[in-house]
Amino acid sequence: MKIAILSRRSQLYSTRRLVEAAKARGHTVQVIDTLRCYMNIASHNPGIHYRGQSLEGFNAVIPRIGASITFYGAAVLRQFEMMNVPTINSSLSITRSRDKLRSFQLFSKRGIGLPVTGFADSPDDIDDLIKIVGEPPLVIKLVEGTQGIGVVLAETKQAAQSVIEAFLELDAHIMVQEYIKEAQGKDIRCFVVGKKVVAAMARQAKGGEFRSNLQRGGKAKLIKITPEERKMALRAVKIMGLDVAGVDLLRSNRGPLVMEVNSSPGLEGIEKATGKNVAGMIIQYCEKQAKKRKNHQALG
Repeated sequence: MKIAILSRRSQLYSTRRLVEAAKARGHTVQVIDTLRCYMNIASHNPGIHYRGQSLEGFNAVIPRIGASITFYGAAVLRQFEMMNVPTINSSLSITRSRDKLRSFQLFSKRGIGLPVTGFADSPDDIDDLIKIVGEPPLVIKLVEGTQGIGVVLAETKQAAQSVIEAFLELDAHIMVQEYIKEAQGKDIRCFVVGKKVVAAMARQAKGGEFRSNLQRGGKAKLIKITPEERKMALRAVKIMGLDVAGVDLLRSNRGPLVMEVNSSPGLEGIEKATGKNVAGMIIQYCEKQAKKRKNHQALG
């Protein structure tokens, strides 16, 4: 197989591991800087060019599209889709999962467990918004934030009002959520490939911090998830339409709650915590999808 990996940097751990895993299984792989791609949007003949060359002959595309380039990255991925190249995670599923508000609305409609969440645009509605979500402490987060950036824990109502007002004055889109005290700064990352949870780890926030992100100093370790947590992770990924994803869960007194579904989950934390070759599992999934597509074309 000839595999394309859309990534800004070939030396990133996740990108490097995918390259290693693909080569180990005998495939040809090319890392492509997403922002260096440019497209020929022509009737019946869509194309993508990269560094002066036409990108052709790929059997699969693995997108590693960062949140800051979602718009352009999704456009490049759509172009591959128009060229009938199979992609691990579609452009639609990525844009859907990157919109936290839309994700939560879809989860709410399907009955997925969630922290109580509020959303507003006017400072005049802050008091009632806080009443809807519940008593402080409250978590206030940017809709566009990632890796714990733009997430604030407000211990009091006055603090929550001040933070919300400050964000709204900057024309930032925010969500206000209940703080799950019983989680004690710990969450669970379930790594899904295809229709299976292939690995899971618990992430614990460092002392004095409530965000468990590894980028914020959190620690990770292997964990055994419950059947209910496994089922919820798979349902959340299915609703987003993703094939490869990281699902972040909190253990609460009312059961597991979904915090986020990540369409480009990092491999370093999960592989080191679990000792599993997750990159290899992703490549094997690419192989299965390519074989399925080849068989379908032969029958068609």
